Amino acid sequence: MRSFRHFDLNLLLVFETLMRERHVTRAAEALYLSQPALSHALKRLRESLGDPLFVRTENGMQPTPRALALLPVVQQALALLREGLAPPAVFSPDESTRRFTLATTDYFEEVMYPPFLSQLLAYAPGISFSIELITPDVLSEGLEQRHVDMVVGLDSQSALPSGVIQTPWMDEELVCLAATHNKRIGEALDIVQFARERHVELTDISGLRPSNIDSCLVQHGLTRHVISKNLNYIAAARVVALTEAVMTLPRQMAERFVDMLPVRLVEPPQELPALKMTLIQHGLYASDPAIAWLYQQLMTFAQAFSHRPSAA
Repeated sequence: MRSFRHFDLNLLLVFETLMRERHVTRAAEALYLSQPALSHALKRLRESLGDPLFVRTENGMQPTPRALALLPVVQQALALLREGLAPPAVFSPDESTRRFTLATTDYFEEVMYPPFLSQLLAYAPGISFSIELITPDVLSEGLEQRHVDMVVGLDSQSALPSGVIQTPWMDEELVCLAATHNKRIGEALDIVQFARERHVELTDISGLRPSNIDSCLVQHGLTRHVISKNLNYIAAARVVALTEAVMTLPRQMAERFVDMLPVRLVEPPQELPALKMTLIQHGLYASDPAIAWLYQQLMTFAQAFSHRPSAA
């Protein structure tokens, strides 16, 4: 055989069809070719493989031993190509048993995930989810290597690895939380008083960006004193309840703690930015039917969730 680089892969289809039909005219019809065109293709095939491949007999065209040996190899190669080049399978949520892995925030997992999952299970009962923390390697490796399907709820990022797609998802108002016994703090804080207070905040284990709150304070020539960094909101809220520190968090999370702990809502400085949550995925898999479906479900959920009445 000549160099594989110069071999016309279309000739494999000609070979497969001739092996099935054992007749030039019928093979030409099956391939929608003229008989002269098929005869020319057979000539090229013989030259490329250095074997007659088919011999005319009284019983039609009979394959040579080389042709018989090639048949299973060619059939397997064509089957792999057909499978690999076929359009993606349609994702059927009502029949799927797919397990999705989401890297997300404490806020999403506590406030949004339960109603989101409940909504999906109503018409996709076989799907399931694994929830993971947003760690430094999620955006750099986790998405590309498919360890994580999507990052949900992370605040908007100014820089992302190549190939990673960020989409605005949902905005959430931030409020402050203070203990009910803390009479020194009124119903609202201006930015100067906010900076003077002692603070409790969540530990950012993502390693992706500095706190937007601290960045805002720096822009106004201010800094704050953080007395406790906690891994989850409930632990942080309990610290607030027993101290004179304040905490800044999404409103719908804060409202839950008002019903659970001796704490109250305080309006934050107007200068503080809102929480701009995003959906982050890798461009390699964005067109995967299952991932595209999940993305659409999250976008639809965000529209409904954003218009829900406040719990307060």
